[in-house]
Amino acid sequence: MSPPCPVFRFALIVTLSAAASSALAQPAPASGAARCAPDNGGLTLPAGFCAQLLGENLGRVRHLAVAPNGDVFAAHRDSGVVALRDTDGDGKADLIEKFFAGPGGSGIALAPDALYFAPNDRVLRFPWSPGALKPSGPADTIAINLPVRGHAAKGIALGTGNVLFVSFGSLTNSCQPPEGDRSGPVPGINPCVELEARAGVWRFDARKLNQTPADARRWATGLRNPMALAIQPGTGVLHAGVHGRDNLTQNWGWPAEEGQENPAEVVFALPEGADGGWPYCFFDSRKKLRLLNPEYGGDGTKAGDCETKAMPVVSFPGHWAPNAITFYSGTQFPARYRGGLFVAFHGSWNRGPAPQEGYRVTFAPFANGKSAGPSETFAAPSGAPTSIRMTGLAVGPDGALYISADAQGKIWKIVVSDQ
Repeated sequence: MSPPCPVFRFALIVTLSAAASSALAQPAPASGAARCAPDNGGLTLPAGFCAQLLGENLGRVRHLAVAPNGDVFAAHRDSGVVALRDTDGDGKADLIEKFFAGPGGSGIALAPDALYFAPNDRVLRFPWSPGALKPSGPADTIAINLPVRGHAAKGIALGTGNVLFVSFGSLTNSCQPPEGDRSGPVPGINPCVELEARAGVWRFDARKLNQTPADARRWATGLRNPMALAIQPGTGVLHAGVHGRDNLTQNWGWPAEEGQENPAEVVFALPEGADGGWPYCFFDSRKKLRLLNPEYGGDGTKAGDCETKAMPVVSFPGHWAPNAITFYSGTQFPARYRGGLFVAFHGSWNRGPAPQEGYRVTFAPFANGKSAGPSETFAAPSGAPTSIRMTGLAVGPDGALYISADAQGKIWKIVVSDQ
């Protein structure tokens, strides 16, 4: 047989190259217990699920975003962004790249043509093309001069119509004066002028360059540290997981059990103008009531005008520290998970003398866009209860759930097992 002519050979090369590119652009297969870590990478999961350890030794990875082809992008707390690709579908990334040598951060979000990353003092927009593991050029600066110190980490979320939501955590614990912050009993500043510039969510234009907070619009207020942001599919409503205040027992002499359980960690739905009540109010984890904080005359029973503040859509015990939330938009998991809310908790420090808690991912069922039953633990350390500190969540195109942990430098991919 005669050798193929040059035109045929060129066409063959192009076809094979296109096929290779297409393979990289497709999500890896969804499930398969054979690809899962024997011990689920140190996680305990519900029956019917298993964990693939996508990456480890990654450093302090925080929030996550997943591309349509299954590439995973992780904000790095110390510097830049980590990008991971699993080319052979075995559940473990074999291509790991890092880009941007500047400061680290927590917030990350992916648009069809850009990747957004939020160091503590700014938001950057990298040009990006679907199927690319790294940006195609240097970043533009979308937001600058964002508030730092105190709760400095920024959560971000992309809404419709070039809307970029950015969370600003509070400077203080409960709006006490600077010399009395986290001290007690010291009354809070009234009115709390900190709310003018912090403790809320601001709306920016996702395309406009070099915006300052003065150029943005305050979308929601009264949120002490709302770093966990997500848009609910279907409704388009912004939601935020919020870290509650500390030191009820240490500063105000409340019984230890009260200080351990309160205030509740909460998730709010945030239509424009929502007010979560901080620093004046807290949500009681057991009474399920909004009550006055002691800095503003509260004693654990008084409501004041707190009844006028936003009601959380779901709440959890105190001090668990919700660092990330995501709604389950896939179809791989059983039907009861669809539309529900996953919450990644970093874990507590202010529950002494009781054992510290949190350190898990929980699931809260939703139906018709509303909370529809009690939450449950979905993923937790299989070793010491406080050994894994969850920081990021994302749902992949194949319906897998990704979880990151900064203290461990790991990212897991949770799939439905074959058994």
